[in-house]
Amino acid sequence: MPTDRVALGEFLRSRRDRLTPAQAGIEAFPGARRVPGLRKEELAVVTGVSPDYYSRLEQGRQSNISRSVLDSLARALRLNETERAHLLDLADPDLIDPSARGRGTAPSQRADPGMLRLMTALDHLPVLLLGHRAEVLASNALFGAVMRELAPGSSFPRFLFLDPLARERILNWSQFASTLVASLRRDAARHPHDRRLTALIDELRGADADVARWWDDHGVRDYASVAKIIRHPLVGDLSFDIEIVSPPRDPDQHLIVYTAEPGSPTAGMLPVLDGWQHHSHVTPAR
Repeated sequence: MPTDRVALGEFLRSRRDRLTPAQAGIEAFPGARRVPGLRKEELAVVTGVSPDYYSRLEQGRQSNISRSVLDSLARALRLNETERAHLLDLADPDLIDPSARGRGTAPSQRADPGMLRLMTALDHLPVLLLGHRAEVLASNALFGAVMRELAPGSSFPRFLFLDPLARERILNWSQFASTLVASLRRDAARHPHDRRLTALIDELRGADADVARWWDDHGVRDYASVAKIIRHPLVGDLSFDIEIVSPPRDPDQHLIVYTAEPGSPTAGMLPVLDGWQHHSHVTPAR
């Protein structure tokens, strides 16, 4: 993975390429255009910096970047809230967690007790608790019945991208998987010193062409609710809305709850799958 300054330049370039002069509220500079997006000189004018300064930003050669310049770039590039936070993380990653400098990895996580209690209360729905790097911290039996059992400590991204069952079961796999890649990019900026996260992303990019393509697109999202359609071998197609809850004590943990529209065929099938499993249980990480 690139260094933070190079990653910052790549992100700026990707957002500049998607924005036209009209969208930026300026007249296009004269001359032939090789790409539809903003030219560097045009973005520099909108941002209020010199073209040379902005070129150094994209080239990863500008060491000090003021908050006012970053705010101007975010406004000029029409960044949403998540993209703006990502820009700030890339510009000064050591401000996120100065104690992580040189540590090389994030500390191991334990499943949040409150999230485990919530999982127990939601045992009539498929529920999965993910931690940092989207590692599995806990799951309930109904999740295993709907998708497959994922052991605590296993990697949900490795399952999604490297296990053929994931593509076979998840009918809208591309939509769901591209969102996870954008979430991993957000994590990478928030935890730039985590070598295990870096190795995971490099592994997935090398093993799956879709991951490499989505990663190079520089999309960034926080873990987001995305509908999922699962083709189950016993009960047919199941349609879920995915809701995500994070504990305030540890925003790197995400409780993934599979909800179904009341009265829908999916809602009717969940008790069948629950009975097939005989009972619901939660398996926390040790």
